[in-house]
Amino acid sequence: MSLRDQLTERSTALYERLGFNPSATKFILIFAALNGLLYHLPLYSFALKDLAPLSFASVLTLLTLFVLVMLLTVLVMFMFALVSQRLLKPLAMLIVFCNAFALYFIQTYQAVLDKAMMGNVFNTNTSEASSYLSFSFLWHVLLFGVLPAWLISRVTIKHVSRLRTIAALLLSFIVGIGWLYGNAQSWLWIDKHGRQLGGMILPWSYVINATRYQTEKAMQSRELELLPAAHLTTQDKTVVVLVIGESARAADFSLYGYARDTNPMLEKAGVTAIRNAHSCSTYTTASLQCMLSHVDTSNSLFHSFEALPSYLQRSGIDTIWLTRNWGEPPLKVNTYLRDTDIRSSCTGPHCDYDEVLLTGLQQRIADTSSDKVFVVLHQSGSHGPDYYNHYPADGETFKPVCRSVQLQDCSPETVNNAYDNTILYTDKFLSETIDVLRAIPDAQTLMVYISDHGESLGEYGLYLHGTPYSLAPDVQKDIPYIVWMSKAFKQHKTLAADVALANAKHAQQTVFHSIMGAFDLRSDIYDPKLDIFQDAANKKR
Repeated sequence: MSLRDQLTERSTALYERLGFNPSATKFILIFAALNGLLYHLPLYSFALKDLAPLSFASVLTLLTLFVLVMLLTVLVMFMFALVSQRLLKPLAMLIVFCNAFALYFIQTYQAVLDKAMMGNVFNTNTSEASSYLSFSFLWHVLLFGVLPAWLISRVTIKHVSRLRTIAALLLSFIVGIGWLYGNAQSWLWIDKHGRQLGGMILPWSYVINATRYQTEKAMQSRELELLPAAHLTTQDKTVVVLVIGESARAADFSLYGYARDTNPMLEKAGVTAIRNAHSCSTYTTASLQCMLSHVDTSNSLFHSFEALPSYLQRSGIDTIWLTRNWGEPPLKVNTYLRDTDIRSSCTGPHCDYDEVLLTGLQQRIADTSSDKVFVVLHQSGSHGPDYYNHYPADGETFKPVCRSVQLQDCSPETVNNAYDNTILYTDKFLSETIDVLRAIPDAQTLMVYISDHGESLGEYGLYLHGTPYSLAPDVQKDIPYIVWMSKAFKQHKTLAADVALANAKHAQQTVFHSIMGAFDLRSDIYDPKLDIFQDAANKKR
């Protein structure tokens, strides 16, 4: 008998003595637990270091990480089991083998397996890959990859009926979601460190981010579907600034009836606050896609039409995109600058905040040769959980404030104070934006401010945003939608008094057509029903 046969016989006998001939359900649960324990030392080490000193809340956060890792593995493997339980062993073997490689690079090189890193993996050639080979690498792969895969190969999995598999899947989902919901406060810390954590959860970090990279690469290689040609019906000098807010909820704007005076400057500026405005989504990427698209994208994962800024640029309107945020669709505009690009020419204490976007803006507009200028300012705004980092020291009006990302450890008063300071700072930022527009001579000027989504501040035990839309509370969906119009713009246009946003599914869908209307830009896709501005002359007819 060969050595291999002897090892096989002995391992089989050992499994039988230990009673380890598990059912498919038991195998999935055991594998998911071992995967969560054996391949996530960097994940737990990072958490322990950042959460120190340990407290009860910190321990719950660590347990929530483990539950999250295990739940993802359990759900995916149960889905495979529903297709065929014969897939479980090969899938588990593939996972541990790939995990061994990933774990080595995370531990050795502190690699974060995000989308960018997976792009580097796909673009690595043979000579580059061979430079990573070493004795320690081979031992690591043998210990954490080959050996576990071989042990799994010796397991005999007992078949389970499809009905029991579905029942186990549903039970696992309910228990896992119940834990995650019951410990919602842990998501504050998880959200803050999402990029680092997401790059260390195996195997889903490299599986999901590899898919994201390849999908984005395929989308980039595919030409966007260009919208129909548009034409300008007037040549009047027009400057429109669209300010995209971040995590601002209407409930904390005094313009919408909030008891605190969080909008003193906008009140003086004479803005119009459009009521009953709702976001398309509770996260940034989907909301931006919605407001920059000419059709409803709230139920679409992929959208191949060109975005509003690109469409305006192609239609002869000089377009400038300035950002302290992320999540915008692919853009083709005349000027695209991040805050890091602008900061070198900014002086003063506010250059690390949203006001940096206004640096040199008036001159940028003056330097353009076009009579039509569109500017997008994408704020960092009120993104949590570190609200106290989103306004300068002299903007801390409401005190005391929560200075922790563990918002559940702070009193509701201090959380609200920190958040309301971000709204007060946005009020200042928008007022200064209006001042820039007022200083432009002989032009119709307009500012439109709309947030991407709202925010939870502890209501129903929830914090931040991103709750599935059908389950999200109103504070994550009710958003501020504010308009300022110059006297010249008002003479040419006016805010449509009969715009019934209360009956519209999503207010963000009106942005595309309203901006077109503001520029007197027309094409086959223009929908006047979604334009909140109307020609004064047309209204009199």
